[in-house]
Amino acid sequence: MSFSLSLPPTFKQRLADADRGLAGMWLCSGSTVNAEIAAGSGLDWILIDGEHAPLSLESIQTQLQVLAAYPATPVVRVPVNNEVIIKQYLDLGAQNLLVPMVNSGGEAAAAVRAVRYPPAGVRGVGAALSRGGRWNRIDGYLQRANDEFVSLTVQIESAAAVENVEDIVGTDGVDAIFIGPSDLAASMGLIGQQTHPDVVAGVQRAIAAARAAGKPVGINAFDQKVALGYLDDGIDFILVAADVSLLARASEALAATFVEGRSAGETRASY
Repeated sequence: MSFSLSLPPTFKQRLADADRGLAGMWLCSGSTVNAEIAAGSGLDWILIDGEHAPLSLESIQTQLQVLAAYPATPVVRVPVNNEVIIKQYLDLGAQNLLVPMVNSGGEAAAAVRAVRYPPAGVRGVGAALSRGGRWNRIDGYLQRANDEFVSLTVQIESAAAVENVEDIVGTDGVDAIFIGPSDLAASMGLIGQQTHPDVVAGVQRAIAAARAAGKPVGINAFDQKVALGYLDDGIDFILVAADVSLLARASEALAATFVEGRSAGETRASY
């Protein structure tokens, strides 16, 4: 008797079904305990960061296994737009990828090719060997993966990306874009000034391009007031904190109260 498994809905599907902006947080510590706590919080989605965090392929897969028991949708950020690395992340079971530093339509198209099996792409075939295809227990995985089982979001986080955003978001196979104001500001010579008018103008241009293309757009915003403003304005998805930033700010508040004998007062920006 044959036995088969199913895969959860992709982030693309989750966004299509949503009637509000989806709120999530980063996992940067590598802790499976933090992953489980975040997954059970009631947030809509969780981002495992393979770019700026000290995570191995094995630790990412373990976090995905932990998150699988919860309704929050996991998204994994790869460290670079590279077809070999993307293949590995897909095979370890990351259905939903966030690709950083995509600066042109050509780079967006390369990311699309990397997540798709031939003839539409260049993804290597290893579904029988890996968790991505549940070791060949997903009926028709090879034939269905391109359209049903993988979601691709690319990051707009440089002045060049903003200049080319219409080409990027218009690339067939790019399911959504995610704006990174911090790197965008840095690329414009305005590091640490995410609210500078020129940075805000770049953000708004990217949002407008996504709206015109009919594709979801998300953004990073750790300032609660700013984040709520984006949600009120109709942003499709947002990241509002990270496991490490929550611990950093909360522990600083404890020190302010119990060591320095004062109220926490104003805290430093997290991201």
